[in-house]
Amino acid sequence: MKSSTQSRIARSVSRSKRDVFLRTDFSKFGTPSRVTRGISELVNKGKLIKLGYGVYAKAVPSAITGNPVPRKVLETLAVETFSLLGVPITMGSARTNYSTGTSTQIPMSISVSTGSTRINRKLKLGNREIAYEKPFPRTS
Repeated sequence: MKSSTQSRIARSVSRSKRDVFLRTDFSKFGTPSRVTRGISELVNKGKLIKLGYGVYAKAVPSAITGNPVPRKVLETLAVETFSLLGVPITMGSARTNYSTGTSTQIPMSISVSTGSTRINRKLKLGNREIAYEKPFPRTS
């Protein structure tokens, strides 16, 4: 008996050590419409959370509300996402300044520097969104 696309995706997610998945990771399990339906069902069941266009994270039930929440924090998921996409990133200037002791202000937003790479992809979890910083151009 052949298993459904949804069960094949669910099995792949549960066996993987990764926390972030791209839609293209599941393309081998069926047609695009079946993969979309399978992913949507897993999001509805609370097994996956959508972070952005074609980006999903493993989810677990919240101890407080019971609603699905990601297994890791958004900063960690962003680093893993950009690694999968092949985009080198570094911490944003506010986080770098705080980490090195240059500033005592705790950064409230999550920002990453993508260097000269142009990013259009939005990564969002609830009301928190990853912001992108561009380095200032050097003047002679």
